[in-house]
Amino acid sequence: YLNYLEHARHEFLLAHGINFAELHKKGFDLVVLRAELDYKKSLVDTDEFFIETKILKASRLKFQFEQKIFRANDLILEAKIFACCVDRARAKPCILDELEDLFQR
Repeated sequence: YLNYLEHARHEFLLAHGINFAELHKKGFDLVVLRAELDYKKSLVDTDEFFIETKILKASRLKFQFEQKIFRANDLILEAKIFACCVDRARAKPCILDELEDLFQR
């Protein structure tokens, strides 16, 4: 399920104008610090499912993705993914304006 969640985070950011690859080219990486997953039920290989994703500010430099995987109306998994942005040139965490804008929504 971690791969599904990661893909959904990338799609979420892309839908909001934040391209992971472009950030990397500019010297910034979004990194996962911690993942909390609560498994409720299992998926099988023929299941169709969707992932709900939202982003919240967790602290001055950290943010949190809250994600849920659903099969129809069945809750399969709840996740809290804690992350930050790292400025590779300075080797320090930072916050980007693009992310700040998402916290306001």
